Formats: sequence, structure tokens, C-alpha cells
Amino acid sequence: MPPDERHGPNVALPSFVADHGDLRQGLTTTLAALKRNQAALKRKRAARNRCQAALARHDMRTWQVERRKRTRHLIELGGLIVKAGIVELTGDDRAMIYGALIWVAETMKGEESERARQLWAFKAKKALSNG
Repeated sequence: MPPDERHGPNVALPSFVADHGDLRQGLTTTLAALKRNQAALKRKRAARNRCQAALARHDMRTWQVERRKRTRHLIELGGLIVKAGIVELTGDDRAMIYGALIWVAETMKGEESERARQLWAFKAKKALSNG
């Protein structure tokens, strides 16, 4: 062993002893940069998720457009049933409402279908004009 080497538990490598302050500052700076990068990554993920959510809300795939059209149509038909007062008259008994609609469909298939259509169209026009 060369005589200038030091021994013992309190002896550090010369490269760490000389620049101890610079090493600590370098580690602190690196840790701060890492935290900033993690925060930036979280913001990017949040922005990506917001973008994907906006795209999902305005998705215009053919099947979705058709489903939305069908849903709107069904809601409008349900609104006509409510507007006609059938819900109140039946006490919101869905079986009775369905039975009434079946009876109307059978009437439209029968011999008096043209007369029934004319009568119902007249009543609807009259009700809509009275508002």
C-alpha cells in the first residue's frame, strides 16, 4: 500500500470530499427538474383526457347518429302520448296505454281505416290550431 493513502471509516473518496457542495446542489436541481417533469406529464395526461372526452361527446359515427335519431324520434312519440293526456287518463298504466295503441293499430288495419285516419287527422289539426 502506498504511504499517502488514508484508512478508516471517516475517510471519503477524494472526488466527493472536494465537491461536496456542488454534488448536493446538483442532486437538488435534478430532483426539482424531475418533479417539474412529473407535474408537466400530469397536465399533459389531463389535457389528453379532456380532448378524448370532447371527441366522445361529439362522436359522429354513423351508428351513433342513427341511434340518436331513433332516440329523438321515440322521445317525440312519447311526448305526443303525454300531450294527448293519455298518461293522466290511464294513471300512467303502461299496459293500458300499450293496449290502447294496439287497438288503434288494429283499427288502422281494419275496414274503417280510411275513415279513422281522416277523423284522427282532423282532430289533431284542430287540437294543434287551438294550441
